Amino acid sequence: MITLYGTPRSRALRVSWLLEELAVEWQFSFLNFAKGDNRSEAFLALNPSGKMPVIEDDGLVVTESAAIQRYLAERYGNGKFLPTAGTAESATHEQWVSFIICELEQPLWSMGKHKFALPEEQRLAAMLPVAKFEFDKAAKIAESWVPESGYLLGDKFTIADILLTQTLLWARAFEQDIPPKLSDYLERLSTRPALVSVLAKTEAIAKAAQESEYPA
Repeated sequence: MITLYGTPRSRALRVSWLLEELAVEWQFSFLNFAKGDNRSEAFLALNPSGKMPVIEDDGLVVTESAAIQRYLAERYGNGKFLPTAGTAESATHEQWVSFIICELEQPLWSMGKHKFALPEEQRLAAMLPVAKFEFDKAAKIAESWVPESGYLLGDKFTIADILLTQTLLWARAFEQDIPPKLSDYLERLSTRPALVSVLAKTEAIAKAAQESEYPA
C-alpha cells in the first residue's frame, strides 16, 4: 500500500493524479497545513523540510514531487507516462519538466509564500508584482511551445502533462492571466477522468478529517 501525505490541491496533486492513472493501491493521508500537521514530529521524521508531498512505499520514503512521479512511473508505469530514455521525445519531456519546475512554478510559489505560507513578518507585498512579471514571461515561452491539440508529446500522456496542468491550476487559483493556447490546454487536461476522480476523492478525505477535528 502506497501512502501519500499532502493536501488535495498542493503539489501532492501531481502525485495523487499519477497514482490514480496508474490504478495502484494507495491511500491519502491528509495534512492540515493550517493546523501545522506538516511540522509535527512524525511528519518531520519523513521530510525534515516539512514540505509535501511525501510518499511511503514498502518502507521507502520519497520526497519532491517530480522525483516521486518519476519513481512511480518507472516502477509501476509499464512503459507509460515517460518517453523512452535517450530519445528526442525524452529530451523534450525533460526540457518541459525542468522549465515547469524552475521557471513557470517558481513565481507562483513566490506569490503563495508572500500571501500565506511565510510568517506574516516575512511577507513582502512588493514581491507580488515581481512574481507576476516572472510568471508572465515564463508563460509566454510555454505558450510558444505548447501544441494546439493533444498532450505535450502529441498522443502520449506523460508526467510533464500532470506537472503543467497542476501548475496552471495554481495560476488560475492565483488569478493570473493564462495565454490562449495554455488556457485551451488546461481545459483539455482538466476533464481527464483520473484528475476529476482524484480531486473528488482527496477533497472528501480532507473534509472528513477537518470535520472530525472541528465538529459542529
